Amino acid sequence: MAFLELKNVSKGYGLGAKRAEVLHGINLSIAEGEFVAIVGYSGAGKTTLMSLIAGLQRPDTGTVALREEEVKEPSPDRAIVFQNYSLLPWLSVYENVALAVDEVFPSWPREKRQEHILKYIAMVNLTPARDKKPRELSGGMRQRVSVARALAMNPRILLLDEPLSALDALTRATLQDEIERIWESDRKTVVLITNDVDEGILLADRIIPLSAGPRATLGPEVKVDIERPRNRKELNHDPRFKEIRKEVIGYLLGAGGHQKKSLTRKLVLPDVEPEDLSKPRSMMSGRPRRKGEEKSETVEVS
Repeated sequence: MAFLELKNVSKGYGLGAKRAEVLHGINLSIAEGEFVAIVGYSGAGKTTLMSLIAGLQRPDTGTVALREEEVKEPSPDRAIVFQNYSLLPWLSVYENVALAVDEVFPSWPREKRQEHILKYIAMVNLTPARDKKPRELSGGMRQRVSVARALAMNPRILLLDEPLSALDALTRATLQDEIERIWESDRKTVVLITNDVDEGILLADRIIPLSAGPRATLGPEVKVDIERPRNRKELNHDPRFKEIRKEVIGYLLGAGGHQKKSLTRKLVLPDVEPEDLSKPRSMMSGRPRRKGEEKSETVEVS
């Protein structure tokens, strides 16, 4: 039995002739505790797909189900970490995490909630910054708060919507290691949306490409059968890493790449003769001339 399952899911926007189908015929099955990465172009519909899983939107056709129960609305069972942090700027690190915990576990005693909040702040190595506001934190630290807040809700599934794409390379690598460490300790079911193939291979059990839109759909999945823990330096020399990377990128650049369109139109060239630079320029001969201007006549001179 699949833990998370999408069956023939399609989603579009707009009305009438202006309606555009973003996703078409999405089928996806994820086991409990699995880490799956979905890789695709920007604008292909990755965030729409994540919104459907989170229950923020409903599909036009098909179903999204978690443990065979149809997803119809947002729920603490599905925590999402966005690209833009989504923190309340007037609250501290502790208070941003507490906001979620208080909402999800209102019946817990105050002491238990406080202990739970501190546990997840410590898990993302932010204990020294617990009283700081978002404006006092770096981009990487803000994203850590978002991850802590999502994990503190104790969700069944963690949804990561390109959470590291706005970070510099060094910070991104550090947070990739943090996400893998947290996943190894908690073994939450994780769906990662990313446009970085290497990131997907580094973190996931399976990597699935999403074709270019419109009407984007999932391509053939590739199992990341590389032993954990994975070292990014060693991966560059791993033959299996190169095979997986080639297969995923090959699909994205080939069958799943941007749709190619051809346009044929008739070109009418101007009826102009270029200036002859080998001849001396004069008032009449120095300018470009139309062929229609060239006339011949016979003049008889007595």
